[in-house]
Amino acid sequence: MHAPPANSFTALGALGCLLGVVTGAFGAHALEQMFSPDRLDTWEKAVDYLFFHSLGLFLVGMLDRFESRPCHRWTGLLMLVGIVLFSGSLFALVLSGVTALGMVTPFGGVSLILAWLLLGICYLKPGKSA
Repeated sequence: MHAPPANSFTALGALGCLLGVVTGAFGAHALEQMFSPDRLDTWEKAVDYLFFHSLGLFLVGMLDRFESRPCHRWTGLLMLVGIVLFSGSLFALVLSGVTALGMVTPFGGVSLILAWLLLGICYLKPGKSA
């Protein structure tokens, strides 16, 4: 599997932050009267993870601009997959009411955990060998 170029991660991270703001505002204003507090909490959790990990994706792209390392590309790919699976499944669950979509969420969480673990390991190793 070939990971996308690091500048794609920078752009996708910025777009993810944009979506975080948009989905946060949408949840606070448009969904407030439509869903229960529990559903809104789930929406807010999806927004938080989208926003924070999009910042992480942006960071990975920026780190790669300064010193290209293979682990940056894999970290970015894992973060991207994690964002889509974690936040995407929660957004879909809230909007559709299909609770079975929640079974996808942990896979996104594992992908995000692995992304941060890989990034940490990457910087335990000196230089570009990682």
